[in-house]
Amino acid sequence: MFTNVCFCLGLKMVQVAEGCPKHSVLICVLFISGKSKEAEIKRINKELANIRSKFKGDKALDGYSKKKYVCKLLFIFLLGHDIDFGHMEAVNLLSSNRYTEKQIGYLFISVLVNSNSELIRLINNAIKNDLASRNPTFMGLALHCIANVGSREMAEAFAGEIPKILVAGDTMDSVKQSAALCLLRLYRTSPDLVPMGDWTSRVVHLLNDQHLGVVTAATSLITTLAQKNPEEFKTSVSLAVSRLSRIVTSASTDLQDYTYYFVPAPWLSVKLLRLLQCYPPPEDPAVRGRLTECLETILNKAQEPPKSKKVQHSNAKNAVLFEAISLIIHHDSEPNLLVRACNQLGQFLQHRETNLRYLALESMCTLASSEFSHEAVKTHIETVINALKTERDVSVRQRAVDLLYAMCDRSNAQQIVAEMLNYLETADYSIREEIVLKVAILAEKYAVDYTWYVDTILNLIRIAGDYVSEEVWYRVIQIVINRDDVQGYAAKTVFEALQAPACHENLVKVGGYILGEFGNLIAGDPRSSPLIQFNLLHSKFHLCSVPTRALLLSTYIKFVNLFPEIKTTIQDVLRSDSQLKNADVELQQRAVEYLRLSTIASTDILATVLEEMPPFPERESSILAKLKKKKGPGTVTDLEEIKKERSSDMNGSAEPASVNASAVSTPSPSADLLGLGAAPVTNSAPPPSSSGSLLVDVFSDSASAVAPLAPGSDDNFASPDLASSEVVSEEPADTVHDADELFHKFVCKNNGVLFENQLLQIGLKSEFRQNLGRMFIFYGNKTSTQFLNFTPTVICSDDLQSSLNLQTKPVDPTVDGGAQVQQVVNIECVSDFMEAPILNIQFRYGGTFQNLSVKLPITLNKFFQPTEMSSQDFFQRWKQLSNPKQEVQNIFKAKHPMDAEITKAKIIGFGSALLEEVDPNPANFVGAGIIHTKTTQIGCLLRLEPNLQAQMYRLTLRTSKEAVSQRLCELLSEQF
Repeated sequence: MFTNVCFCLGLKMVQVAEGCPKHSVLICVLFISGKSKEAEIKRINKELANIRSKFKGDKALDGYSKKKYVCKLLFIFLLGHDIDFGHMEAVNLLSSNRYTEKQIGYLFISVLVNSNSELIRLINNAIKNDLASRNPTFMGLALHCIANVGSREMAEAFAGEIPKILVAGDTMDSVKQSAALCLLRLYRTSPDLVPMGDWTSRVVHLLNDQHLGVVTAATSLITTLAQKNPEEFKTSVSLAVSRLSRIVTSASTDLQDYTYYFVPAPWLSVKLLRLLQCYPPPEDPAVRGRLTECLETILNKAQEPPKSKKVQHSNAKNAVLFEAISLIIHHDSEPNLLVRACNQLGQFLQHRETNLRYLALESMCTLASSEFSHEAVKTHIETVINALKTERDVSVRQRAVDLLYAMCDRSNAQQIVAEMLNYLETADYSIREEIVLKVAILAEKYAVDYTWYVDTILNLIRIAGDYVSEEVWYRVIQIVINRDDVQGYAAKTVFEALQAPACHENLVKVGGYILGEFGNLIAGDPRSSPLIQFNLLHSKFHLCSVPTRALLLSTYIKFVNLFPEIKTTIQDVLRSDSQLKNADVELQQRAVEYLRLSTIASTDILATVLEEMPPFPERESSILAKLKKKKGPGTVTDLEEIKKERSSDMNGSAEPASVNASAVSTPSPSADLLGLGAAPVTNSAPPPSSSGSLLVDVFSDSASAVAPLAPGSDDNFASPDLASSEVVSEEPADTVHDADELFHKFVCKNNGVLFENQLLQIGLKSEFRQNLGRMFIFYGNKTSTQFLNFTPTVICSDDLQSSLNLQTKPVDPTVDGGAQVQQVVNIECVSDFMEAPILNIQFRYGGTFQNLSVKLPITLNKFFQPTEMSSQDFFQRWKQLSNPKQEVQNIFKAKHPMDAEITKAKIIGFGSALLEEVDPNPANFVGAGIIHTKTTQIGCLLRLEPNLQAQMYRLTLRTSKEAVSQRLCELLSEQF
């Protein structure tokens, strides 16, 4: 509609509408060539007066004159001057049968007419006439005007008409394109006014249209509609795959009109790939196979030499590639594609283009959370570390930090933490706090030797003390208190760190607290005698803030109990005027009370009042809660984190943690979802601080924490919170979404996304030990609209209720747009069971009742405890279970690639111990374990024999109970 008419006079460039009269072009030149701003305004006012007189004159203006003057007004407006007349003349131009006159009229209306204008009715009548004219040019102008104005009044007037034009058989291709984009605009501004009807099924078939322009416009429309109404447009998946297949397999010469620098239809390819990301992987094997072929072809083309050296070629090619990788990550179901995508992204990590490096790092962060591609991502660790050191762009360095955090596990934790600490010294101030939180989380999560953890946190405080939040130093204190084996080392290390001339205040806080509790463990060394410890801490006193001074006063009174020999020295400090007459009430009160306590209390009373802090109850790290809050609390993206699943995190991992006496007395500082690491402690308290509570229980939806489970406790399921929500025994909903596929997906893992559509995402995070378990169900609202009357219910059959004791906590019935809520399910296995509970979810979305059900992956193997056995013991027990009713055998075809490492991981994830060098045939896999229920324990032995040539497996299970053998065999067979 526009042609560029450039006037270089006065260093200004002007864009003039096509069809503008010569007089208009002349006046444009006159405007711009004015010698000053005042001269220009004077010239414009003169012309406006002339135009106004023409419009009010007695002589009627012909169409050409109206067009000329309306065009001048339009240009004056574009120069930045107000126009308050001429609107009616522009509306009159709409009734003209001449293209140029109608074009200027529509252009004026699109730019100058407000959506609340009184002329909207007249404009709507003119648009209706043009839409009914069947003249493709006039229809195009009318549709463009509707899209440009996009007011609610226009949506009410035309939302029902435009779909009819779009799907009509006699509509020209150019009009279909305009109609699709116009409808998209109206849907975005007023979605409630665009009715879903018969046209929705017909618009999907536009994906098969011969004109690629129509397909491109229709794909944009369908993608937006599918995000809100996925079921209405589910049939678009197969058509999108078919169209994508034709594009990626075609040569650039086949689509000449839509080939951009040797890349066939790149924009359409990207839109189709985005449309497919609105849905889970296709259920039809043929469609799924064809889609896999498309994605493989895109990855293969990325490896081919470029057909052009121009940047447009590489941009178009990479746009399609990255969107394909996004789809692969979204589906998270094809290990080969995920690994290939990771390798392809790895090649971009050292690319000269900054944008490609950024996108590669960002995509690899997501890939690192997939169990299939995590190991492949780890192979690029050196490249990512190098990027952290040498990258100039701060945004790329931040993505490198995110990727290192995502790829971290026990095998590389110390290396990654060390590199992040090195980077922290020179990191940009804007991201230092986030790096500190990530280092603290990784150091805690993957600490095998807790002396390393203490060293890391103290080093963290030294390097970036200003960015170490209270959550971080609270957490290190909690872990030191909870672990007897690290207390002496922590006291010695923090004492040495405090000897530096300049110490950060957070280090003084940590030192004061730890020495106050465990300073006696190093007091035997003359270099760290009680008096030296006290003098060292007191030398920092005058440099600290009031909260830290208050903490140090508490340390001093602790010293009175630990070291009676320095009691007089401490009392002199407490008795000084600087303490007893301190202007701060908190410090004054502490000094008075502590002095009085040390004076009148007996030794026994002091020992009782100032006894060592008891262990803290185990909850999820408050540091992780702070990081989630920093990234954005309550967002659906938090659910993606629970996709991160390692073989080492599976139930019954390769290195099962042994439960012994020391583990009970010093529970693990890592998050224990069950609270089974130790008996709950009720009399613990946070470190003294004016900042409030020590820990945030992110797994609790109220101020009170979830009651921990303890083995053998009769009250595990009797808490008042849990009693309010009973497990309902009733028939499940008619449809259970992807029941078998989702059910078997979780047999060998405990965390992940259970269900996802365009409205709702359901994630699971669970842990099992012996016959007890706890499952956290996360419900994420993916829309911007509230879910009302949100009611999730766990449904068990009568038989299952007698075997499985489930208790659920209620959830908030309102889920805000973009937010997530969680539900806790406590589980007790009473006896062996065959079925699985059903999770039924009902809610209202946009006035529509939604009802869906999925199988909850609570299976018998979750209550496995791995058992290590020698070869002799294994085969002796194998022979004892030789009764035909105790053995179940299944010979089946391999459904997945027969990879030994993956097979090992799945057997370990299944729950049994993987016994090495037991079977005479080293290619076979054997395992052993015990199923724990409340009433009995059932021993289980398994043997898996792969036949690589025939691509077959033979699985044999022997247990003391036939039904258990049969059920375990069914579950495990589906994994290979």
